[in-house]
Amino acid sequence: MAEGRTLMGTWGTAWSDAGFRRATWVGLAMALPAAGLLPAFFTIIGAKPGFTPFDPVLASIPARNVAVQIFVMLYVSVVWGIAALLPVPRAFIRMLHAYAALLVLRMLSMYLVTFEPPPGIIPLVDPVTKLFYPGDTPFLKDLFFSGHTATPLLFAFAAGAGGGRMLLAACAAVVGVLVIVQHVHYSMDVLVAPLFAWLAWRVSAATMRLCGAVA
Repeated sequence: MAEGRTLMGTWGTAWSDAGFRRATWVGLAMALPAAGLLPAFFTIIGAKPGFTPFDPVLASIPARNVAVQIFVMLYVSVVWGIAALLPVPRAFIRMLHAYAALLVLRMLSMYLVTFEPPPGIIPLVDPVTKLFYPGDTPFLKDLFFSGHTATPLLFAFAAGAGGGRMLLAACAAVVGVLVIVQHVHYSMDVLVAPLFAWLAWRVSAATMRLCGAVA
């Protein structure tokens, strides 16, 4: 109970700051509509003609179903990241801003660079993200760039310097390798994910400052 009161007290102190309150509402106002637009957006991407890039890395790796390993690495890192950020309200809200920015960047990048599903793809039915896909069949064009790789990296940026950041970055690297092994992403999707994660993190710094909150 003492830990719960401490956590509530930390958030209560943060909430007393007007800049933090603005940052919270702005983060929600960015993240919720972006997430709500995903089903319609994926319907558009599904109908949009794409192309198949030459990928010698993917061609040299036989496809294997490693979905369980992907989900374990991904969601352990997400739960761990959330637990680590909860006692640090400003970092938690900055992460919300960063994730909203990541969603917008993914939509822009997928629209501008639309790929057809990789050869030999073994569909990855994510129990969380499937809620945002159109229809009842696995969506296969959620490609450039890899959100499964970028998300743990966002938590790594949010975690600050130290062992936690290194472990989260390692989780992201493993997930990146595994989604290539399962042929649900091109290697290019994974290689550019750190750049987009970093960009989303930098955008979150700007939006937090605009709200008058510094994480």
